[in-house]
Amino acid sequence: MDILAEINRVMDLEGRTLAKLRAAVGPAYEKAVRLLFDCPGKVIVTGIGKSGIIAQKIASTMVSTGTHAMFLHPSEAAHGDIGIARKDDVILAITKSGESDEIIALLPSIRQIGARLISITAMAESALARQSDIVLLTPVEEEACPLNMAPTCSTTAALVVGDALAMALMKLRNFQPDEFALYHPGGQIGKRLLLTVRDLMRTGKRNPVVDLKASVPQMFSELTAKHLGAVSIVDDKGRLAGLVTDYDIRRVVGEGKNIFAMSLKDIMNPNPVRVNVDEKAVQALKIMEEREKPFAVLPVVDADSVVRGMIHLHDLIDKGL
Repeated sequence: MDILAEINRVMDLEGRTLAKLRAAVGPAYEKAVRLLFDCPGKVIVTGIGKSGIIAQKIASTMVSTGTHAMFLHPSEAAHGDIGIARKDDVILAITKSGESDEIIALLPSIRQIGARLISITAMAESALARQSDIVLLTPVEEEACPLNMAPTCSTTAALVVGDALAMALMKLRNFQPDEFALYHPGGQIGKRLLLTVRDLMRTGKRNPVVDLKASVPQMFSELTAKHLGAVSIVDDKGRLAGLVTDYDIRRVVGEGKNIFAMSLKDIMNPNPVRVNVDEKAVQALKIMEEREKPFAVLPVVDADSVVRGMIHLHDLIDKGL
């Protein structure tokens, strides 16, 4: 067998399925989005077998993008779990044939409860389609399976329909990045959107800082004790006056100067790059990495330039940013 030819055959067939699906999109799809958007209750997504896996993914996508949704296994629903449904809910049922016994068995209960029903199916005249409020047709002439049996093209089509519904709902709700972050606190996306410099900076006894009038030995003591490779220099009001780093010390020593005979003002960088305490932590990472000569620490200041802490590259890496 020509393996690459088979892979290309499957991809071509699924691509043609999606092209036919796009041509089938019409008013029913808009009605479905409006019904889901106006749903005062929740969206219950259900399906059996491979369609059930697609249903779980669709429900998960909806939940994470602002739609109150859940997955309901039809077999469990038939043994009591359909009781989760209420009159204000919308049920989204997925089945290629529209004749799946487990789904059909739920229809009398759905009607009795009074929930609205949207079906995603390839069969317009199926039992499920005939009893649905809205039918979203997914034309599938054949599966990519060589036996034309294993769900492949049909599940791809159902997944794309579900994603399209979820994204349309997301736009209608004007779902914002901060909301997305709220629902994804454990992932990198959430961390990038949620965490601020304030959350990760070194403060108090962990923050290396000395007064502008301090001696060089005092500066060295603070630099050594805090292990950050830098120390913020502040004026009598606590405002950032400069920054001394390991590099500044090496530079002075390399020039043959007696560093202990110098003032901090002569050693420090008087205009260091700094970051605001309420800035997103990922912005601090961006500042560090995009410099021509990347560096590992940033003094943290407030709107009045008062030093509030220091943030190190390792603090950002440790949080997965």
